[in-house]
Amino acid sequence: MKRTITLTVNNRPGVLNRITNLFSKRNYNIESITVGHSELEGVSRITCVVNVDNENIIEQITKQLNKQVDVLKVTDISDQAIVSRELALIKVLSTPNTRSEINALIEPFRATIVDIGKDSLVIQLTGESEKIEAFIELIKPYGIKELARTGTTAFLRGTQRTSNSTKNISIV
Repeated sequence: MKRTITLTVNNRPGVLNRITNLFSKRNYNIESITVGHSELEGVSRITCVVNVDNENIIEQITKQLNKQVDVLKVTDISDQAIVSRELALIKVLSTPNTRSEINALIEPFRATIVDIGKDSLVIQLTGESEKIEAFIELIKPYGIKELARTGTTAFLRGTQRTSNSTKNISIV
């Protein structure tokens, strides 16, 4: 089962390496990981998507992450209402004859063309992973030259409060 874990961490050298090592030492594969600045200075937000066999594993991962020195907060948001997005850049083979067909595919997905070359288009698409997967399947017959995806980034919808974290951020 796919689980989404968010972490807030001190923005210091080596933090990401220690977190990913924790996963690899226990032989857990990270499907996607994104890291970026949070709303607090000096604090970064990490979103990990992992595929685990049972709930006990995710509980164990969460406990181990909470033991890390620079980890401020760990939350499994999988079973809550979340906003999650991924970004994909896709370079597709394109001739003047196929551009209108490709445009017709792009429109319903609310994707945009961000670069046009003599024989290719670069398409930017954001959304949930399933949406991106569906678009990639539709565009494959035209020939994908390059593909880059960011991985999922997510947090809770609206004003929900996290309930399963053991550390809290203190602002001094």
